[in-house]
Amino acid sequence: MKVVFFQRKPRPSGNYSVESIFEILRKNLPKDIKPIVAVSKYESNGIFKRVYNIFEAAYRQQLGVVYHVTGEVHFLTYLLKKNRTILTIHDCVILEGTKGFKRWLYKFFWYTIPIKKSKIITAISNSTKKEILKYVKCDPDKIVVIPDFISEKFKLNIKKFNAEKPVLLQIGTAPNKNLPRLIEAIKDIPCKLEIVGQLDEQIIRLLKENKIEYENFVNLSEDELVERYNYCDLVTFVSTYEGFGMPIIEANAVGRPVITGDVFSMPEVTGEAACLVDPWDVKAIKVGLLKIIEDENYRDDLVERGGENVKRFAINLITNKYLELYLSINSKHVN
Repeated sequence: MKVVFFQRKPRPSGNYSVESIFEILRKNLPKDIKPIVAVSKYESNGIFKRVYNIFEAAYRQQLGVVYHVTGEVHFLTYLLKKNRTILTIHDCVILEGTKGFKRWLYKFFWYTIPIKKSKIITAISNSTKKEILKYVKCDPDKIVVIPDFISEKFKLNIKKFNAEKPVLLQIGTAPNKNLPRLIEAIKDIPCKLEIVGQLDEQIIRLLKENKIEYENFVNLSEDELVERYNYCDLVTFVSTYEGFGMPIIEANAVGRPVITGDVFSMPEVTGEAACLVDPWDVKAIKVGLLKIIEDENYRDDLVERGGENVKRFAINLITNKYLELYLSINSKHVN
């Protein structure tokens, strides 16, 4: 069975974890499944380039019998055969950050039409499923929740916690990652902040004004990212919005305590394996961090719970869920 994975063309400065996830998934599919990767010719930017990519996807559908659209290029579904198409939606962040007519445009072209043109929608969390249903009317049974999986490179790495001056690892720098509040929360806590992701001038200014000792890392390979997890003492991920929250389970896997927001998908992903705080409340973030740093029993309990939590996101479990969908669609189109 041939499965065509439709993917966006990566931007030079982009960090496309979605594509990395499905690359690993393809390697774990059984040998009788032949994955074909169809990367769009143009970046998802502007009307004409997107229209070209839509027609290109329509032509490429002859390559396989099942079509899986991943990433943010939902519109590639427009001319695909509906009964053979699976669309993975990772979040609705583009709708959360817009208003008025602009939001309507995004909702209609990125969600309403693609959902209508797909046989199955997969959402990476129940939180994302609820958001989809908030914005688009469709049969809830059409949306299947399949979470992201943890890379096998993230393994338990025991490290003595430095309570005097812990190294805090922050993954991501987008606005929803909530760096300004995190910076304010740690300004009086002796620590070093390691930040993975491109920093803008505002964040750099805040770091300097609050005299935060920090180090910045960009364009890390997966192996280099694992090294940062192994080196740190705790992971900060107090986002105001997440469709999933991969750093939570990455921290769980390597044995690091993690603090995260108590909104959207994050409580669902953590189970009881993270310190949950109100991401809009600087004081709450600070109290949570100090509890992890100062309370050894609490910290150890988070790490132990994390070791159990991460088992829910094993690659074999997740791969099998996608495989069931591929086989289901294929069985209905066998000549």
